[in-house]
Amino acid sequence: MTFKKFSFDLEGLEDYIGNHLRLFISFTIGVLVFVALIALSVFFITVQGKEEVMVPDVLGTELTQALIELQEKELYPRIQLRPSGGGEERGIVLEQSPEAGTLVKAERRIDLVISQGMALDKLGDYVGKNIGDVRADVLARNSQSQEIIITFREPFMYQYSAEAAGTVLQQNPAPGSDLTGPITLELVVSRGQENARVTVPNFVGLSLADTMDRLSQVRAGFTFSMRNPEAGESAGSVYSQDPLGGTEIRATDRITINITAPQVETGEITGLFRYNLPVNPYPLPVTVDVQLPGGARRNMVSVNYPGGEFIIPYSLPAGSVIILSMLDRELYRQTIKTPVEALSTDGL
Repeated sequence: MTFKKFSFDLEGLEDYIGNHLRLFISFTIGVLVFVALIALSVFFITVQGKEEVMVPDVLGTELTQALIELQEKELYPRIQLRPSGGGEERGIVLEQSPEAGTLVKAERRIDLVISQGMALDKLGDYVGKNIGDVRADVLARNSQSQEIIITFREPFMYQYSAEAAGTVLQQNPAPGSDLTGPITLELVVSRGQENARVTVPNFVGLSLADTMDRLSQVRAGFTFSMRNPEAGESAGSVYSQDPLGGTEIRATDRITINITAPQVETGEITGLFRYNLPVNPYPLPVTVDVQLPGGARRNMVSVNYPGGEFIIPYSLPAGSVIILSMLDRELYRQTIKTPVEALSTDGL
């Protein structure tokens, strides 16, 4: 009798556990299904809730304006840069995708192709060109790209050669090299012939203006001295020079020109303009201009000068400004105020 009661209780327990386990499993499945339905509902509500907008036409507009128009439509750009045309196209939208007028959901990515301006993909061939022309070309290319693409390794390497002084003999990187980014250009430049000779012109008897004009034909250094004319001498003319006209000298030698002070009109000042130029391995283009008190500007002298102390005489109205430039780059300017100041001021 006792055994039967125990058997009955065990069977009831099994039924009780089985019923509750099935209930628990059913409840768990129901919760998971409910959560999944909620997630799907939120997803579809979110996706369907984004408003459709029309893609604006930004072709040919500047990047800043294109970004404003896309922002107004709640669209986001994906930008790609491409070299194209000249410098005037820099920053302009060349392509867009999707095209203008397409209906898309808000917050869609719009692909834009933006111009980088002129393509500077190859390095020029500078061998055989004058270093001054090379500088000008590199400056122009950097200006067109609106960033420094090519820089020089300075000072340059120089060597004597049969080529004219200032001629580029070698370059590294080689001509035609790809410009994938900023580069440093190394140049070997000619000093000219080691034993190059220059024939000295005859300056004696020339006026100040004629002397300046003849100096433009000389590829050698020079210096001036000036004093008041003595008996029998003309004012404002060369009374002696060293070496004499017709003498052959080395290109590195210097010619001394001695001139008498010119007669000046009321308000004019006579003196010597001085400046210490950097010493170069060969003569470089040097120009001296004057800006007159009325604003007019004229050239006083243009010469090829190897550097060192640069001295020229002048006779100018008070208040004039003498402007010294080398390779078209202004180095120094001096205002002519009084005879004492003019004769004693060095442009150092």
